[in-house]
Amino acid sequence: MNKKPTKIIVDIIMTIFLILSFVRWDGTGGAIYHIIVGSACALFFSIHICIHRKWIAATTKSCFAGKLKKAVQGKYIIDIILLVVWGISIITGFIALGPFFNEAADDFAWGRLHGITARVGLVLIIIHVIQHIPQIKSYLGIKKRVVS
Repeated sequence: MNKKPTKIIVDIIMTIFLILSFVRWDGTGGAIYHIIVGSACALFFSIHICIHRKWIAATTKSCFAGKLKKAVQGKYIIDIILLVVWGISIITGFIALGPFFNEAADDFAWGRLHGITARVGLVLIIIHVIQHIPQIKSYLGIKKRVVS
């Protein structure tokens, strides 16, 4: 099985749902939309992590052994921070559902934490994408230009 097309498709769908999750509409319909789109985004993040689990395990092992190359070290640090930040964002998003739908509950701290971590996660994803531009170009078949 060729994993490259699968990785590309998962990354594209994940990116679409991520972008859609930041679109806001007022009212309960908007909340339902955000829940559905956010859940789909979380699902594709999980698939993305599952696809890359061997790389994560091998790189973590190399990191703790002190054998991680500098070129990979920056990517790894951003990836681990992304994993933590988006993990918190996903968990707090589900926890925030209770106070959101129960008007009597006044604890919206989970919702605020969800919003903050989602925005921090977005910045980290931008950094992550910039770090992976060579791989993205490779997937798309874009070759380096030779400067003469």
